Amino acid sequence: MTKTAVKSTERGYPEGYKPTDDEEYMGPQQSAFFRDMLLTWRDELLKESQETMRELKNNSAIESDLNDQASLEYEQTLELRTRDRERKLINKIDEALERIEEGEFGYCEETGDPIGLGRLMARPIATLCIEAKRRQEKKESGYAG
Repeated sequence: MTKTAVKSTERGYPEGYKPTDDEEYMGPQQSAFFRDMLLTWRDELLKESQETMRELKNNSAIESDLNDQASLEYEQTLELRTRDRERKLINKIDEALERIEEGEFGYCEETGDPIGLGRLMARPIATLCIEAKRRQEKKESGYAG
């Protein structure tokens, strides 16, 4: 490498890096990239969850107006449902991080084929390639064929 070559960060890939089909699938750079993507996503979800808990504690006062109280309770219920979905998402992120450590990330659980960079960029917690996912959805909807 020359002095003008792009410097690699401590993360294991160059600054501004985006995975491409021209490199080794799930090689060190791609694995590091997706690990960082998942960790960042996980951190954001945890921060939002902590903020929600702070807000719920601060806004737990009983409103004198029944309509205001009902609105507050409805908003809090919606917020808690959202956080529950995010808690489940954090579990899936943790599972994806484990797959990275085990060298299984990016490969379909069903077929063992690569899931594909496009699908992983859109949904980094994906565990099925697009064809396996379609079969699963058909089966779930009762149209298995």
